[in-house]
Amino acid sequence: MLRRISGHLEFTRKLGFRLGALLSVAILPIGLISLVQNLHLSQEAERSAEIALLGRTASAASGERALLQSALGSADALGPAVLETMDRPEQCAELLRNFMQRSGTYTHAGFVPVDGFMQCSSDPDALEGFDLSDNDVVKNFLENPVTSVTSVRRGAVTGKAVVVVQQPLYRDRELLGYVALSLSQDLLRSTHAMDFGTEGTRIMTFNSRGRVLNGDDLTGENTDDLLPRDRDLVELLGQGESTFRATANNGETRVFTVVPVIPGLVYALGSWSPQTAGVGVFQLSRFGAVLLPAALWVVSLAVAYFAVFRLVLRHITVLRGQMRRFAIGNRVSAPPVLLDAPTEITDVSQTFHNMARILIRDEEAMEKAVAEKTVLLKEVHHRVKNNLQLIASIINMQSRLIDDPDAKQVLRSVQDRVAALATIYRNLYQAEQLDAVDADLLITDIIGQLTNVTQGSGNRLKVHTDIRHLTMMPDQAVPLTLLATEAFTNALKYAGRPQDGGRAWVSVSLTSPEPGVGKLQVANSVGSAPFEGGTGLGTQLIEAFSMQLEGEVETRSEPDSYVLTMVFKLTQGQHNHDADVRNVVLTSAAKAGSRH
Repeated sequence: MLRRISGHLEFTRKLGFRLGALLSVAILPIGLISLVQNLHLSQEAERSAEIALLGRTASAASGERALLQSALGSADALGPAVLETMDRPEQCAELLRNFMQRSGTYTHAGFVPVDGFMQCSSDPDALEGFDLSDNDVVKNFLENPVTSVTSVRRGAVTGKAVVVVQQPLYRDRELLGYVALSLSQDLLRSTHAMDFGTEGTRIMTFNSRGRVLNGDDLTGENTDDLLPRDRDLVELLGQGESTFRATANNGETRVFTVVPVIPGLVYALGSWSPQTAGVGVFQLSRFGAVLLPAALWVVSLAVAYFAVFRLVLRHITVLRGQMRRFAIGNRVSAPPVLLDAPTEITDVSQTFHNMARILIRDEEAMEKAVAEKTVLLKEVHHRVKNNLQLIASIINMQSRLIDDPDAKQVLRSVQDRVAALATIYRNLYQAEQLDAVDADLLITDIIGQLTNVTQGSGNRLKVHTDIRHLTMMPDQAVPLTLLATEAFTNALKYAGRPQDGGRAWVSVSLTSPEPGVGKLQVANSVGSAPFEGGTGLGTQLIEAFSMQLEGEVETRSEPDSYVLTMVFKLTQGQHNHDADVRNVVLTSAAKAGSRH
């Protein structure tokens, strides 16, 4: 998180960012003016398109409006005639049949009294009358006896899908029933006229109760596909003429329009595809309102960046690349001077060129001196190693001339210690870096030597090792190796046969449980504990070496083993070959192939 914040702050200090910020502030008023004007024009265009859609919807339902208005007028005109003849059902029926023959528009005409038994009907087969007391249309009318228009999927007389116009009939203030005229839904649907280029548009009508009357693409009883999802038709009535965008029940996103066909009675609902309705044009105009200021900002930045890049940034980028490559060690030759840059940048490039030449010259002299001293120091280590090996050989020769076993044992321990020192110096002059030693190689080498001597003497022991890579300073590696030699020698000496009858064993591990901490552990199978109350030389040496390492030695006896553990701190100046010594970040300007 801190790196991100630091990188963000570093980016905001760059010249390109600051220039872009200043230009953005400079063109902000122009951009705001353009944005407001474009949004206003977009809103006006959207409103004009909505008005056009409302007009198209009203135009498409104009034929149905004419038929329904004619039906309402006819039902109202038939009222007085029906009122005079309602007591004579045959004469009333004849009146309605004559009306049907003259109009040729309606499928049925009739008078339904409040008791629901209709005798006055235009149907010539209805001599016995129709009992409509259980009909839902009659029940709804009696609950709310007002002029209404409703749809019936199957007419009680015609058996067809019709739209019924109901006109209440009163004598004084007494409700006698209603005059009903039925229009075929196919006839009403045929009046829906759509303009050219309105493919995919759907028109349907519904009454003030939210009941669907007719639709231009209805098949069977399916009317849900035309309706907006989760929207009640009754809720749309209070909005007057309105346009909204919603998802239809078939999953399509469409534009809907609502216009009154007969105010208070019948309304038309238009369902338009976004392409036909021009919604894409609305979105494009809104996008253009934002695009124009953004384009002005981008063009201004591009012109400014091109000018600044040609004069300043490209030269600074090249100079920065030269400096970073020089910093990470690319010092074969001094970087060339940027002659085509402005005078100020050329002066900086000339100064860096001179500084690089001086540094390269001084580093070559220092590297030569260090190489000479390294060769001399390795030679010293080599000669010390040879002398120690010579001493070990002399001790070995002397031990052969002595018959006393105790004396031989003492000389053997001295010889092992001298051999351990010789091994350390051998690794010192073989190491690539004289200020760092691989402690794991040292200890592995010494354990191998001591194991070979032990196995050669007939003492068949199992030796387990877990030596991890650990690089240390020589001041720590020497006492650690000597301590490991003493501990391993004691473990070999006192390793006993386990209780299960297996072979005696010795285990050595060198690990780093956490950064900056080392851990040495030497264990052997159950024998006598060499350090418990001991006063031998090995115990004293182990304590002395642990003090040099500033470590803590712990010993513990377990049922089947004896364990020596030492935890110590690693010197902070140690070298880690796995890490990058130089904390240098390369950018694109410092990569190979960049122009000098």
